[in-house]
Amino acid sequence: MKWAKFMVSIYIETSVVSVLTARLSSNVLSLSRQMLTRQWWADYRSNYDLFVSQFVYDEVARGDVDAARQRAEILDELTTLEITPEVFDIATELISSGILPEQARLDALHISISSVYGVEYLLTWNCKHIANAHTLPRLYRKLEALGLRVPFVCTIEEMLGHDNSFE
Repeated sequence: MKWAKFMVSIYIETSVVSVLTARLSSNVLSLSRQMLTRQWWADYRSNYDLFVSQFVYDEVARGDVDAARQRAEILDELTTLEITPEVFDIATELISSGILPEQARLDALHISISSVYGVEYLLTWNCKHIANAHTLPRLYRKLEALGLRVPFVCTIEEMLGHDNSFE
């Protein structure tokens, strides 16, 4: 009997695209993230169904015109999720409940749209408001209370299973 291969779904948040396309950094941590992101993008992204939203398109369009064009080209091969009123309602709930601050509205929208569509992973390098160990338990509880599928929020480092230990 043959088993069908089902793809795992991942919502790609803006920080991943930004790190992927940025000029190599002289900062060791930033450079490590860039190299891990490039490795994952080159070797593993084809193993997943990748999604973005218009929110990501809007964010990558900011800044230097050439850099924005390069970031947008990355998005062209990904599936774009439609923004619904429910996405805005959930984001507002995440902010009004105090889980995320008002200035993190776009982050709340990324979380919201990935939850509305039942995406399995939300991939990000945004550890201030999204992949934040202090925020995630409350975020997960709130989304579950709203009856939503909770995406597993993680960084590319976690997707690759790197432990940063020195060998």
